[in-house]
Amino acid sequence: MSVTLIRSEPLRLPRVLRGPLVSVLSILGFLLVWYIAAEIAQSRLLPGPVAVIRYMVQETLHGDLLPELGITLWRVIASFVVAMTIGSVLGIAMGQSAALNRALDPWLVVLLNLPALVIIILAYVWFGLNEAAAIGAVALNKIPNVVVTLREGARALDPGLDEMARAYRLPPLVKLREVTLPQLQPYFAAASRSGVSLIWKIVLVVELLGRPNGVGFELHLNFQLFNVTAILGYTLAFVAVMLAIEYLLVQPLERRTTRWRNKAV
Repeated sequence: MSVTLIRSEPLRLPRVLRGPLVSVLSILGFLLVWYIAAEIAQSRLLPGPVAVIRYMVQETLHGDLLPELGITLWRVIASFVVAMTIGSVLGIAMGQSAALNRALDPWLVVLLNLPALVIIILAYVWFGLNEAAAIGAVALNKIPNVVVTLREGARALDPGLDEMARAYRLPPLVKLREVTLPQLQPYFAAASRSGVSLIWKIVLVVELLGRPNGVGFELHLNFQLFNVTAILGYTLAFVAVMLAIEYLLVQPLERRTTRWRNKAV
């Protein structure tokens, strides 16, 4: 008796559902739910999206929204660069050296479990209410996560490719560029994406506690005034900036750097 196997085709979504229209509809749906909730509540503690967007436009044209956004964005970028640079070097080194990993792993566990608020407060107490302390505190909160991610990536490197590089006597920089970094790209992407989302939240706390400007300072100021419209306006403005970075910079860069992997498959 012969058995005929029927190969099922993978379910393919309609083209409309695979495009950016789904994301746009999702955002519009969120705004609709927000509008309905605000209309039902009829409270100044829950302003509707129209009032918040009107505030954002007014503050953009005649207020401090753009300068404050720029200051916060600068702190996010500076902290991100410091955290990714130091964390990547340490993570790759710990993944390649068992002795170094044993020496630094206890410190890594401590930093992973140390609350961000404690690091921020200590940085301000020890180094003063300045930019270096603020950026350093944010970076120190993110470095352990980068180390963990890149350490796992370094441990997952293909030993066969490493042997090939030695057989062809590739110079260290060529080996790093052509063999090591392409294999670590998914880990860099994961660390970067989680890093941006974590860093900008910690930056707001840093600004709230000890800086005289930035989105976090504005949120603290308007919290004291119970100005929920301003709080939501500054929050949405910065979320919009982060979404723009994600869709216009991070995702296109990720697709470009993984193009070789797709071709290989």
